[in-house]
Amino acid sequence: MMDTPARTMRRLHRTIVAAAIAALCAGCAVGPDYKRPDVAVPATFKEMNSPDASGLWQQAQPDPAASLDSRWWTMFGDDTLNALCDRALKANQTLAQYEAAYRAARAQVASARASLFPTVSFAGSGTRSGSGSTTQVSSSGSVSSYASKSVSAQLEASWEPDLWGSVRRSVEASEAGAQASDAQLAGERLSVIATLAVDYFTVRAADADLALLAEERRIDAELLALTEAKYKQGVSSYDDVRTAHNTLQTIDESIATAQLTRRQYEHALAVLVGEAPAAFSLPVQADYRFDLPALPAALPSTLLQRRPDVVQAERTVAQYNAKIGVAKAGYFPTITLSAEGGWSGTSLAHLVSLPTRFWSLGLDVAQTVFDAGATSASVRAAEANYDQEVAAYRQTVLGAFQDVEDYLSAVQITSRQAAASNDVAQRSGELTASQQRNFAAGTSSRIDMLDTQLTQVQDRKIALDYSSTAVQNAVMLVKALGGGWDGKVTTAESSGK
Repeated sequence: MMDTPARTMRRLHRTIVAAAIAALCAGCAVGPDYKRPDVAVPATFKEMNSPDASGLWQQAQPDPAASLDSRWWTMFGDDTLNALCDRALKANQTLAQYEAAYRAARAQVASARASLFPTVSFAGSGTRSGSGSTTQVSSSGSVSSYASKSVSAQLEASWEPDLWGSVRRSVEASEAGAQASDAQLAGERLSVIATLAVDYFTVRAADADLALLAEERRIDAELLALTEAKYKQGVSSYDDVRTAHNTLQTIDESIATAQLTRRQYEHALAVLVGEAPAAFSLPVQADYRFDLPALPAALPSTLLQRRPDVVQAERTVAQYNAKIGVAKAGYFPTITLSAEGGWSGTSLAHLVSLPTRFWSLGLDVAQTVFDAGATSASVRAAEANYDQEVAAYRQTVLGAFQDVEDYLSAVQITSRQAAASNDVAQRSGELTASQQRNFAAGTSSRIDMLDTQLTQVQDRKIALDYSSTAVQNAVMLVKALGGGWDGKVTTAESSGK
């Protein structure tokens, strides 16, 4: 039996589809497969073994995941800080911006993946037309005009098989880009909360500073009054009065500076939690204690693998590696398979009948013969962009190690400074108590007693400044490490080692 044209076309259709599927299955994705760039990672941090560490830091290799703490700010034991951090995570507009960017990146992945599948479209139409100039007279003598109707429905499908992996590389690039966007969002969360914590501790330091400055001003005002009285008695010179006046005015300037610092950082806190400064207020807490949280006895360098900026840089390298494959796919031909079928008739009731059916199959092959080196230039550009991102990744890793080393040393040194200045302040308090007893016994003057009190207040302020700086450095160390650590991990010093 001879083949009909329709049967021949169906066989051809099956042959084309089978060949395309076989080619797709056998096809490979051109371009290099991704391999993370090599980076020299030290076994531990230099500052762990520095003379300043005094046995605090020890070299160890615990499981990095076991030391993660997604709510690291709670280790400072401040309920107000905890509440502010929770508000920032919910309402900070910068975080909302990066979260929307991440959702857009995920949508781009879905869009790129859709190119792996055929596209199908449907079209339908119906028309009715006539003309009154052409008439027909029936046997009864009536006159009518001619009218015609046309109804059609058709499906169209087209598919470009991903023979050379261009689409797959595009999906790979989009997925890596989305992962980089996710890391960027995590990094912004870390940055916002770290900034909030530092600003919060700055406000609390200003509260304590203002209280101490007020006490210092009271003492200086009393010293000025005593100096003026002595001048009137002819015991002191007017230069002593001028000096006392200048000292009091200097304290007033320091108070104004501390007030400005508090207000500006309170405004910053308002923006971080997503509120206008006019609607935000943080009550004063003049007796705030800066307690340094327990730091880990060991900080292995592998913890840097979870730093968001390092992860983002590495995922960006993967993204640009995939783009090399997309560029190289331009060297190869593209094949597009198309099919069209439907029905066309004069009435809707008979639309799907066999005589009204029509169909067609198509195969298009396109190959660039000459482009004046444009494809080669695109490949070279993609490779150069990849090299650029590799260098950026390695530089990010180096910068991360520098951050950790910097803040390890900062925490160590400022902690020792805070401890030493607290000892000085304690001894100043003992001297003040002794001087007050001497004054009560009549063996020292009131000016001597006030001078001792003034020294004690100044020593307390120095100790406060070092303590607040040590806590802020601990926050920055958390940020440098990419997050906090488990509270169960304690310092070597606190564990009795």
